[in-house]
Amino acid sequence: MPRATTNFRCTECGWSSIKWVGRCGECQQWGTVVDQADAAAPVVRLRPAVVPAERAARPVTELVGDDVSHWPTGISEVDRVLGGGIVPGGVILLSGEPGVGKSTLLLEVASRAAQSGQRVLYVSAEESVNQVRMRASRTGALQESLFIASEVGLAVILGQIDDIEPALLIVDSVQTVSSSLTEGLAGGPSQVREVASTLIRVAKDRNLPVVLVGHVTKDGSIAGPRLLEHLVDVVCHFEGDRQTALRFVRALKNRFGPTDEVGCFEMTGDGIAEVADPSRLFLSRTRQAVSGTCVTVSVEGRRALPVEVQALVVKSTTPQPRRVVNGVDSSRVAMLLAVLERRAGLALSSTDVYVSTVGGIRLTEPGADLAIALAVASAYRDKALPQHLAAFGEVSLAGEIRGVASAKQRANEARRLGFRTLLDDSTGTVRAAVDRAFIKASDDRGIPEF
Repeated sequence: MPRATTNFRCTECGWSSIKWVGRCGECQQWGTVVDQADAAAPVVRLRPAVVPAERAARPVTELVGDDVSHWPTGISEVDRVLGGGIVPGGVILLSGEPGVGKSTLLLEVASRAAQSGQRVLYVSAEESVNQVRMRASRTGALQESLFIASEVGLAVILGQIDDIEPALLIVDSVQTVSSSLTEGLAGGPSQVREVASTLIRVAKDRNLPVVLVGHVTKDGSIAGPRLLEHLVDVVCHFEGDRQTALRFVRALKNRFGPTDEVGCFEMTGDGIAEVADPSRLFLSRTRQAVSGTCVTVSVEGRRALPVEVQALVVKSTTPQPRRVVNGVDSSRVAMLLAVLERRAGLALSSTDVYVSTVGGIRLTEPGADLAIALAVASAYRDKALPQHLAAFGEVSLAGEIRGVASAKQRANEARRLGFRTLLDDSTGTVRAAVDRAFIKASDDRGIPEF
């Protein structure tokens, strides 16, 4: 009889080890290596199976492809992210921080679908039916074709699907549903894998669109095995600061559409509302020019968003000056401060620098480098930039301003909002941009308008 050996395997990527380690040697995740007893069995050669004629491989030129038909949800911002709507038989995974508004958004999607005459089954494994009913009453999502169930057993959920035969299934959330065929507690790697695989198989067999809600870890990644992201068709992330009303939905993976779109929403007392034109949400409303502010135009997917960057520079009272950022990359700001001191002659090494964005948006693209540099220079000199000035461009370590993608789209959006002066890669260097911006501040004829 073969002797059983103890094997330790990573639940995320499948990496194995003969001894336990705290960190996976392949995916570098902590706490994912678990003990797994594997019985040594003789190797059996797998025999080739007889392939039926209808399943035989054919040349790709003989195959007839079906166009993917999207089913609009009735919420334009959701349709924008999904590439036109929900695809029948597609499985969508929506993740986000607790309390950010995932359930509220999906209840609105379910209400719009039920309003159009479709049967919708909303399975809440975390809340009771009365709690969901109260939210639906508050947000105006009461529809006759919207069915609510509070179940944590996978077998019961499958029975509900057979009885109701919905056109849309929403499970909130996949980590709280368990299957009796798999050992372990709900939310464990084996349970999440079994539940997701079963629901995906049901979606493909019935051509039923399924939306799964996923929990996130402390670092913002989706909890559970990484296999979950590979099984589904679309992975969306719902993000936003719970202290503000603005929310964003981004597509991290989409087999039926683009992954560079973003949907904007606003949390209100009556639920969640889509923001069709968020251009003015990230600009301050002061009528007078204030030092330390500069407007840039960021591109999110096919949408250009003007964002105001604010900076504050004060003399440091500590041996180690503080660098505090909000909404921008801290390492990027540290690099820009070094470039400003070396290339533009600003003595920032003995000052505390604070950089933030307006409205809670996060700037991750390098196109905001020039606006950050101008905002810091304005705060350092305590001199306001013109209110009709916008800037975008990537700043290199040599102090040069490089061009960014979608420059024409950014310029058109700035012009639409009334910004008459533009600083971009045509300015040359960051020193020239700083000098020309302050020339413009003192003399409107310093920089040609566009």
